[in-house]
Amino acid sequence: MELKTSYAQKFHLPSEYLKEFHCSVLEAGFWPAKKESISCDLTQEEPSLISVDLHKVLDWLHGNELPKPLEKEVCEIPVLLFVPDFSTAHLLFHYDGSPSSASLIKHFIQLFKKQISTSKATIISPCFIPKSKIKEEQELIELVSNSTRETSFIKFNFSRIGDFWSYAVKHDCSLLVTTKSYQADLAKVLFHFYKGSRWSDKLSFYLSL
Repeated sequence: MELKTSYAQKFHLPSEYLKEFHCSVLEAGFWPAKKESISCDLTQEEPSLISVDLHKVLDWLHGNELPKPLEKEVCEIPVLLFVPDFSTAHLLFHYDGSPSSASLIKHFIQLFKKQISTSKATIISPCFIPKSKIKEEQELIELVSNSTRETSFIKFNFSRIGDFWSYAVKHDCSLLVTTKSYQADLAKVLFHFYKGSRWSDKLSFYLSL
């Protein structure tokens, strides 16, 4: 579906690059480059997901002298930057201990639950989590474990999106699930590493608040 003007204006990207989806749970045959099925709830006011072809984003980024963030103003609608060979085979979840981080992972699991039952998942969490967050962390691990075929949990003090990107490329992850707080830095990473020796054509990105 063509993106409504009110949403398109929030992006630096050309509106024709953007597709919107309204399903609260994406259909089993979901493909980010295709229009959604009419079985989805088109009466829902806001899209549940906006998808963007990552290669078109990269061409757009390189049309600028300096990398720009994708959005002029950050909106709550999740954005999927997908590669042509989009896959949910190996998910990389970034959990930073914040309520918003936990919420975006839960929302992703709900939205993609028909696509990830056979997926491998890796959760990266900070080395130090306050005692008040340990229960939330354990609940997230259990949720991801119950929603995927295989789940691993590791502790790293990653503080930059480049750290997550490097890990994802090194370990053949296919989809990095992270916060929109990093989108300006992500644009820089994509801008500088596109088609370089460390580039991966397998990695897509799910960004949300």
